Amino acid sequence: MIRLALRTLRYRKGGFVATFVAVALGAAIVMACGGLMETGIRSNIPAERYAAAPIVVAAEQSHRWQAGDETHAVPLPERVRLSSDLVPIVSAVRGVTAAIPDISFPAVALDNNQPLSGTAPGLGHNWAAASLAPYRLVTGTAPARRGDVVLDSATATRLKASPGSSVRLLVRGEPRSFTLRGIADGPAAASFFTAAEASRLSGRPGQLDAIGVTVAPGTDITALRKQIDSAVSGRAVALQGTERGLAEHPEFADRENLIALAGSLGGIAAMTMMFVVASTLTLSTQQRQRELALLRTIGTTPGQVRRMVLGEAMVVSLPAVLIGCLPGLALGRFLFDRLASQGVTSPLISYEQGWIPLIAGAGAAVLAAFGAAVIAGRRAGKARPVEALTEAGLGRKWFTWTRLVAGLLFLGGAAALLIITATVMSGPLASATAGPAVLCLAIGVALLGPAMTGAVLALVRWPVQAMAGVNGRLAIRNVTARTVAMSAAVMPVMLATGIATANLYMQTTSVDAADKAFTADLRADAVLVSTTGGLTPDLLDTVRRTPGVASASPYVRSLGVIDEPARGRTEDGWPLQGIGNDGTTQVTVASGSLQALTGSTVALPTTLAKKIDRQPGSTITMTLGDGTRVDLRVVATYEARRGYETLLLPATFLASHTTNGLADQILIRAEPGAQPAFASLPPGVVLADRQSLIKSNQEGLQTQAWVNYLLVGMIIAYTAVAVLNTLASSTVRRRREFALQRLTGSTRLQVLRMMTTEALLVAAVGLALGTLVAVACLLPFSQSLSGSALPSGPIWIYLGIAATAILLTLTATLLPTTLSLRSHPAQAAARAD
Repeated sequence: MIRLALRTLRYRKGGFVATFVAVALGAAIVMACGGLMETGIRSNIPAERYAAAPIVVAAEQSHRWQAGDETHAVPLPERVRLSSDLVPIVSAVRGVTAAIPDISFPAVALDNNQPLSGTAPGLGHNWAAASLAPYRLVTGTAPARRGDVVLDSATATRLKASPGSSVRLLVRGEPRSFTLRGIADGPAAASFFTAAEASRLSGRPGQLDAIGVTVAPGTDITALRKQIDSAVSGRAVALQGTERGLAEHPEFADRENLIALAGSLGGIAAMTMMFVVASTLTLSTQQRQRELALLRTIGTTPGQVRRMVLGEAMVVSLPAVLIGCLPGLALGRFLFDRLASQGVTSPLISYEQGWIPLIAGAGAAVLAAFGAAVIAGRRAGKARPVEALTEAGLGRKWFTWTRLVAGLLFLGGAAALLIITATVMSGPLASATAGPAVLCLAIGVALLGPAMTGAVLALVRWPVQAMAGVNGRLAIRNVTARTVAMSAAVMPVMLATGIATANLYMQTTSVDAADKAFTADLRADAVLVSTTGGLTPDLLDTVRRTPGVASASPYVRSLGVIDEPARGRTEDGWPLQGIGNDGTTQVTVASGSLQALTGSTVALPTTLAKKIDRQPGSTITMTLGDGTRVDLRVVATYEARRGYETLLLPATFLASHTTNGLADQILIRAEPGAQPAFASLPPGVVLADRQSLIKSNQEGLQTQAWVNYLLVGMIIAYTAVAVLNTLASSTVRRRREFALQRLTGSTRLQVLRMMTTEALLVAAVGLALGTLVAVACLLPFSQSLSGSALPSGPIWIYLGIAATAILLTLTATLLPTTLSLRSHPAQAAARAD
């Protein structure tokens, strides 16, 4: 039977090409997602600043807490620092030749009192840390006293400075003058000071970023790392190899986003691929029912038929998987580059795609083809020979109890997810259940496709007959007699339309809801923004004294974890917002007063306050973004938009627990009818109006949405290929029918008109079912997210999807039809036999 399978490939190229394309593209997509996941898991960032230190001791950039037998880790967004008393502890470990502390803080070179353009923001360090890169003096001497500085050679060249020159640096938002003592070569822009000066300028005396460890040649680095880990257990961790890069860039230590994104997309891609491959292979087998029936009549056993169908599938899918490896590698790199360019992940992370993603993609593709072949072969081999011949002529049988049960299970699963979306989920979390519901509902509809298709056809039959004339009536009779075959063409259109409409409008609705949540309580008319690492507290006093300014307050964002009471914990932490109590941010206070929001205090959303049984006067214990554990007194509760709850803290207090220790924005509220005018602004500070602030927030939201557009678009493109495959294959198989029509007097134009009507019917039914799937998912999602059942987004998105579906359907139908009509009808009928 395998030899027979190989021979049939020569005469059934169309159906096998469709299967080949579906398997190859599906494998490429799953491989690409696997590469993204492996990259997220590894998170390899090459060390630069610590390249000369085989081991780096740094704080753990996550907060861990126990819930029963499960340990949860919340990534912390701010740099968690070490205590300087760890340096002698590390130095005392046997095998360590030196433990070198590193202190860093924002320090940007100024040229004509403006930040040096065209370079990344620089950092200031203690001079001892220069040896960790290493930076090497090329001229001058090391800093020896207060006011001395050593600059990297690129910065010194651009400033045209030499040892002995006076240079100005913007240190933590404040311009300062220093004497250039030396110039050093190194990997990035940096400035170096004495240890005492660096500690003072950092604003965090007694705290370090990390400790670089040097060792003697021949030392077992792995064994030494374990000894250091044991010595600093509970207070820090020892890193080696590519892990050291995470100590340099702790802001990219959160690998969960990339892993979750790749896992979610990979799962959807794998399920879509299995469905598409199964549909394509099943259609190809159905189109050969007469051939398979004839085999049964001449004595072929059911087992032989099943082995032949399985052999054909494997012969096609194995080369397809090998071909899919090359675009899979390129697609993974392309997606990673797009994610890095949009700020979703760090461009410093090295893209990794080893053999595991390749095996996973290949295995998923082969498994999809194998499963589809088993199902198709089982049905082909199960029918009795005479029944098989009859069914091959009519093509009406589709119902099986297995298909019915599977379809109802998928529909039931989708219904359960949508009920959870409507009743339990809120805010951005709603997409966690609404997204999978789209795919479950689409697959459920596809499994019951012939029944769904027949129901829609019953609604449109009479209007089409009335409007389309003779060709329309013939088309209606064709599709009515061939409901099962038509359903095979309709389902890919439904799948593409449903997935595209639901996912795109989910994104537009999410962006709109988040934007409204951001602007609802914002009362600022303008904002001052730092581009160099923070705004000094003195600037706030200056702004408040400016004529026309009614109020001004710093504005800070971060993340924290509620430790006590435990009922307030979430796996992702709580958004924190630092504000002033002067009216630039106004909320509806339910109890207490925001005027008391000073020092170690917090205002809670009413929903959270009820959940954890807290009211003004009580306390909660939190771990802030820099790992500091604090007790906060509740001074107020306020009404917050459901799903977008944020804890409010004093801006000055919260800023002290961020990486830079300063607020990077000041919100300004103008007096009625006044327009504040600032005579001059400090270096690195820009003034923007309210719309610019809102636009900046929208750009961040659009960046996240863009990523989902890209990834969902890839799935939609794959389903579009399935549409073309399915429709082209089903049309090519009708060459005999076209030939017979022409032999009985129909012209080419009449056949084309009939097929145009059929194509429009296929598109209309697919659009109707796809729209039904999308609407069923969007209504509860939108209600949960924004309180309105109507999703947000421009109508042109749906119109574009509909137009694309119609164009694809017409192209995949009329092009093969036109090619089939080029032959003489008698010759075409003979070849079709």
